[in-house]
This record gives sequence, C-alpha cells and structure tokens, in this order.
Amino acid sequence: MNEGVLNGLKELNIEYDTFFYQLEDWEEDTLFVEKFSAHLSKGGYDCVFSINYVPLISEVCEEKGIRYVSWVYDSPIHIRDLKSLKNNCNEIYFFDRGQAEDYRKQGIDARHMTLAVDTGFWKKQIDANPDFAPVSEISFVGKLYGTEYKFFISALDKYLQGYMEGVVSAQGKIYGGNLIPELITDEMLEKMNAEYAKVAKDGFQMGRRELEFLLACETTHRERITILNLLAQHFDVHLYTGDEGTGITNAVRHPYADYSTQMPVVFHNSKINLNISLKTISTGMPLRVLDIMGCGGFLLSNFQVELAEYFSLGQECVVYESLEDLYEKAVYYLAHDTEREQIAAAGYERVKRDFTFRERLSKMLLGK
Repeated sequence: MNEGVLNGLKELNIEYDTFFYQLEDWEEDTLFVEKFSAHLSKGGYDCVFSINYVPLISEVCEEKGIRYVSWVYDSPIHIRDLKSLKNNCNEIYFFDRGQAEDYRKQGIDARHMTLAVDTGFWKKQIDANPDFAPVSEISFVGKLYGTEYKFFISALDKYLQGYMEGVVSAQGKIYGGNLIPELITDEMLEKMNAEYAKVAKDGFQMGRRELEFLLACETTHRERITILNLLAQHFDVHLYTGDEGTGITNAVRHPYADYSTQMPVVFHNSKINLNISLKTISTGMPLRVLDIMGCGGFLLSNFQVELAEYFSLGQECVVYESLEDLYEKAVYYLAHDTEREQIAAAGYERVKRDFTFRERLSKMLLGK
C-alpha cells in the first residue's frame, strides 16, 4: 500500500515526509523510540500516519500530543498488549467493520475504512513485465496457512480434541462470518490449560486470542487445500505461494510472486482469480479483493458481507457460497469469455472510481 498512500498524499497536496525503520518488535524497541521521538521533535508535525497499527508509534505520539492515524489491513492485528489501543492520540481505521465493532465495545476509538487500490500504479507494473505470468484458467496467490494445530491439540483429552475439530468443521461451513470467538468459552479454555499444565514443562498456557487465531488459520488452511485440489482436478490451476509441502496435486506450482512487480501480472493474466478469505475476517474485504479487480482481473471470492454491500455481485465480481457453487461457477465463467471479461472490466472501473487512496486518505486525514 506504500505507493498508493504516497501518491494519494501528493494528489491531496498534503505535505509529508517518511520515517523508515525496520521494527523487529512493534512493542519493544528502545532505539526506535529514541530515533522516532527525536525526528518528531524536529518537524512540527500535525499527524503521524502508518499502515497497520504500531503500539510504539502510538506511545511516542501520546507522549508528544500528536495525532496518530493508522489504517489496518491485517486481521487480527498482531500485537500482544492491547492497552495502547486506548491512547487518546489514536484514530485507528480497520478494513473489517466487524473487527472495528468488536474493539469499540472495548472502549477503543476503532473506526471502519475499506481499503483502496492504485490502478495507475498496477497498470505500470503490468505494462513493464506483461509476460511474467502465463495466461491461466485459475490462479491463487497467497499463503496456505499451515499451522501447528495437530501439535497443540495432541496434549488434550479426546473430548477437547473432538470439540476443537467441531469448531474447525463448523467454521469451515460458514462463509462471510467468524463463529470461532463465540464457540470458545472460558470454561473450555480453562480445561485446555489444565491439560497443558500437566505436560508443559515450560508453563505454557494458551491465550484466547492465540487459540482463536490458531483455529481460524487451520480452518483457512483446510479450505484452501480442499478448493485448490478440487479445482486442479478439472482445470488449469496455478498456485503462487512461498509455502513448502503444500499437499496439493495437479496444480502448477510457482514460487512466491513479488507483491509490487509480479502479483499484478498474475491477476491480469488469469481468467479467474480466487479469493479465499482468512477466517478471522468477519465482514470485510481483504486487500487481495481490490488488488485483483484493480489489475483488471476477474474475481471469484467467498462471500463477505461488505463485498455484497460495496459491489454488484454477478456484475462487478462473483462470489461462491459452497464448494459445489464454486465449482459450478468456475465451469460457467470459463465457458463464457465475453460475460467474464465484462464483469472484470466493470469491477476494474468500479474500484478505479470509488476505491482510491486519495478518497480514503481525504476522509481519514482531512475529514472530507
């Protein structure tokens, strides 16, 4: 998102500069705090902006009384301590409205803002390297979210193992919603940690947020493997991932595609681009959705509430609601080139018009 944000700031004539620092820990880094604090002291800044929320930035801004605006594209946000989220300097925008609502219930100034796409930047990348990716029937770009789920449940009794499997199975049948937090009760978590206490020599205990994320990743992993194996039996499927040992047969395997230079070519050259959302995303549209359409690609996605709210389904993009529905729609749209291309073109025009960085940044930074 960096290029899109910088281009958007220029279009809005907002004066800015950038501060680069490679944080290894977003919550503990004394050198960063010293350097960033000194940098802010020199500039007379009105605001600090970051992509994703960084607790250390918030702490520095809170101390100096400077407004801190962050735009979160991760789900969930990967921080250990949530205390800094309540700092007065914060204006935190989440792409997932469901996530924002959950944080607001905890007294956090959590706001909702869909993500954006810079179609002009993507076009330059596609024109610069048009032959990077082959023309293919179906492509998927992304992680497979392999987990240590089996390791963590192996220490549990049969009832708890069965319950965890039930949670994963139930979530796997739901599109456009995250059931997992409701299914993990405090009593269940206490029983799990009682079991871990018997075998963990290091005193390991499972936290609620960690368990929810583990189960969401495991569910997503199984869904992605199942879908790709199913489609690869019938179509020309190309997988772009950095994950090893995928367990997927028949699909054409490619290394990780560079986000800025190679991914847009894959989206542009694929007849169908899959989006299979991480299960932690309750309502929102992940960045992949907008990037696919912003590259002129045809999007076939699992159902997400906000996708249905912001786009005309069947005219600007297509969603599936089950494995059977996914397969049938893949068959149909591969056989109907003109209709598929019209939908891709309509999706491109929609994001080009209504999902710009300029418009999003104007709302977040200028309130317009």
